Amino acid sequence: MTDKKILFNSAGIGGLVLGGISIAYFLAGILISKAGASVLPALLSGLLWIVKFAGCIMLMKFFMKKYSAAEPGAGNSEVFRFGRLVALFSALLFAAFLLAFSTYINPSYFEDAILTAAQDNPMFNGEMMDMLEEMLPKLPTITFFSQFIYCWLFGTVVAAIFSRNIPSSNPFDNIDEQ
Repeated sequence: MTDKKILFNSAGIGGLVLGGISIAYFLAGILISKAGASVLPALLSGLLWIVKFAGCIMLMKFFMKKYSAAEPGAGNSEVFRFGRLVALFSALLFAAFLLAFSTYINPSYFEDAILTAAQDNPMFNGEMMDMLEEMLPKLPTITFFSQFIYCWLFGTVVAAIFSRNIPSSNPFDNIDEQ
């Protein structure tokens, strides 16, 4: 029972950190977009995305190694299960934040995004705008599920890649000396 407690507690902390980084990136992106549509904000946004992307991958590896070190009997499959749980908790936190943000904090978020996209693109005609306006009330829910599935699958793939070498396996460890 304590092994499951350790697994869920460690995965919860990892998910909280990774989800918090994704939320911070999202909020920073909103602040950067308020600066206008020039080259510097776009460059800063791209740089911030690269840092977030690489940072989350490295933090996932760090948490998986930390869990493996704390649980010496954990094999590759248990470390993968841990990474998958971290990805699940992180995805749930980020998707729930996006749902709360677009529903309660800034209900006009999607409407503003659609209007901004329509201003810059002549391809948006009246028919397309009518279709988007019909979809507008459903966008927070669609965003919740799409971000949850995307983040969890991405984290699961990263966990699968890293779990192959965590813990590092040495085939010569168990050779009996003769």
